[in-house]
Parts: sequence; structure tokens; C-alpha cells
Amino acid sequence: MFTPLSPARADQLKRSYTTRMVPQERIAGVRHQGTPESGDVVVARVLEVGQHTRLEAPDGRRQTLFPGDEIMVCFANRYAPAQYEAVVPEGLGICDLVAAGGVAATALSWHAAKDAPTVIDVIGFACDDLGRKINLEQHRIPSSAPAGLVPVPTDRPHTVVVCGTSMDSGKTTAAAGMIRGLVGGGLDVGAAKVTGTGAGGDVWLMRDAGARPVMDFTAVGMASTYLMSHDRIVDSFVTLTDELYAVGIDVAVIEIADGLFFDETRDLLDDPALRDRCDALVFAAGDAIGAQAGVQLLQGMDLPVRAVSGLLTASPLAIREAQGELDVPVLDLEQLWTADHDLVDGAACRARLEPSSLPMMAPAAAPARRLRTSRAHQLAVEADTAVREETSVRAVS
Repeated sequence: MFTPLSPARADQLKRSYTTRMVPQERIAGVRHQGTPESGDVVVARVLEVGQHTRLEAPDGRRQTLFPGDEIMVCFANRYAPAQYEAVVPEGLGICDLVAAGGVAATALSWHAAKDAPTVIDVIGFACDDLGRKINLEQHRIPSSAPAGLVPVPTDRPHTVVVCGTSMDSGKTTAAAGMIRGLVGGGLDVGAAKVTGTGAGGDVWLMRDAGARPVMDFTAVGMASTYLMSHDRIVDSFVTLTDELYAVGIDVAVIEIADGLFFDETRDLLDDPALRDRCDALVFAAGDAIGAQAGVQLLQGMDLPVRAVSGLLTASPLAIREAQGELDVPVLDLEQLWTADHDLVDGAACRARLEPSSLPMMAPAAAPARRLRTSRAHQLAVEADTAVREETSVRAVS
């Protein structure tokens, strides 16, 4: 059965970030039968507000949710050890909102610090005027390697990959810090997040740091990359990097979500397509032993690990602990902001610019080192908090 959406009802729908690639004019109604698939766009009604009290809109605004609201989100799986484990439900009806960016799924488990998820009732699939259900795959940018071949562009920009021990290890903060420093040094930087769960926080942060363009996997037809095939993950990486390369940037910064023990992450890092496009790798960790283990694992995979960063750099003691066990530098936010590192030294982008055109950013003033470290610590915490999808963390009583 197909129910047309009246203009008034469509105008009241709260659309989510994950649906941002679907033109509003394509959505003509709701179909009430069918088998759910990852990437399907659906219309749902909020039944009970739980952990997610707000829904991120395509433009990044956080829309407050009320019981009875009708929302437009996507079916997808989710893997988030610090938040929710969830899978696409078997049918329409009651399920959960498991990500503020707009992911509908059946929650299997969640972190002890999280409340039960917001409960929604999926009314049906969003459809076009012919009653065909809409999937994000239909509105993706074209694959740059549709036949499975992954040619490496000649004269591509220097490419830095950022990965980490786990979610919330400081990957996006490190990526944004690096972007800020390189842009301040006169370089054109583009950025992409190639895996994860659909949400705009990481995209907005990298854009605010100065990257142009900034893209993520929702542009290649996925609301979440969890349980997608390895070929789809590689396609996401290759297509998004090729889109950045085509713009003519000097440096591409690529973030890979989640941790090294997650199969999706490790398999991508071990794929020849990534190896052929990765000039430097920055590893984010929350503590020294995590940094040591991660660097050892990545070096064992013969990847070009050039630095460690992440949440551990909020602590001078943790930096000293890590540096004592590592053969690569540990870079804090101040070093990333001022481009006080060798992540791009010797890259083709340097040869394109006159040395005089590369004045590295420096703090406006030169306060004591202790004050600068304290400010960097504060900003690291603020930035990491800002990109999280939840509005608060509620302790279990």
C-alpha cells in the first residue's frame, strides 16, 4: 500500500543527516510493505524519547524530538562499543533510533553509561512518485572503480590517513588539528571520513578547521559502513579520495572510524588500494600502551606510521610515557596547529609552493608552556565532546 505525503505533512517531517543526499522533491509518499535493507530511507514516528533527544538535520542543526514527531531516517547497522550495537530489523514497525545522525535499527546492546535508545515506529519506506522505495545507493556519487579496478591517479596529492585504537580516541580532533596547521601553512587541504556511522559532527569539525572539500561515506550510498562488504568499504575509500584528488588539493586527510580490532578497519588498512594511496599514517590513542600496541600492529602491516596523537596528548605525562616506548613522534594539538611536524616534508605539495609562501601558523602570543598545554588540553576535550552524537552521558545509578 502506498500513501502520498501531503505538502503539509512533508513539511513537518524532521529529516536527518543520513538522508542529506536524497533530493526533497524525490520523496512523494510512503510504502507500507517491503523488506528492510541498509540504506533504505524510512518515515518513522517517535514513540518514546530515550538517549537520543535530538536528531541532526542535513545542515547540522540539532532538532529536539518530541513523542509523536514524524522523522525521516535510514535503516542501517551500527557498531559503537562506547554507544550502541544494532542491526537492520527484519520488518517495519517498532525499532530504535541508535544514532543522532539518523539511523533506525534494532539495538542489541549498549554501553552502561547510555540510556535505553529512543523508540520509534517505522511507518514505511520513503518512496518516489511511482511507489518505488528510496535507498541511499540511488543517490550516491558515481563509483570511481565500478569494475573493481583501483587505478592510482598520477600526480595525486600527498595523503595522510588517520586511524586509532577505538572510537573516541581523538582521531577527528587530531585530523582537524593537522588540517588547521597545514591550511595555515598555505596548503589546500581536503578531507574525508570513509567509514563509520552517519553523523555530521566530524565533517563540520574538519570543515571548520579549513578543509575544502570535506566528504563522508553517506555520499557513496551508506548510512553506516558496519556489516557492509569489504568491496563496498574499499569503494568508499577509493571514490572519496578520488573526489578529493580531482579538486586539485595539496594534501588529503582521510579518517577511518573505530579501532584496529574492528575487522572493517583492519581489512581496509591491509588493502592494496589504501596502501597505494597512503603516504603517512597518524595513529590516535587514549594512553601510552594503546599507542605502543597500535603502532606495533600497524608497522607489522608495513604501513607508513609517521606519528601518534589523540587523547593521550591531553596529558604531558602520557606523552612522555608513550614517547619513551615509540620510535615515532607524539604530536599534541599545538604541534599540529603550527604544523611543527614532518608529516608532509618531502611531499610533492611542498615542491609546488615557494618556501616563502609557507609561513607556519604560530600562537598570537607566547604564553608559558604550561598555559599553552592547559589550553590545548581544554580544546581537545571540547572538540572531542562536540563531535559526539549524544547530547549528554548519563551515568547508571
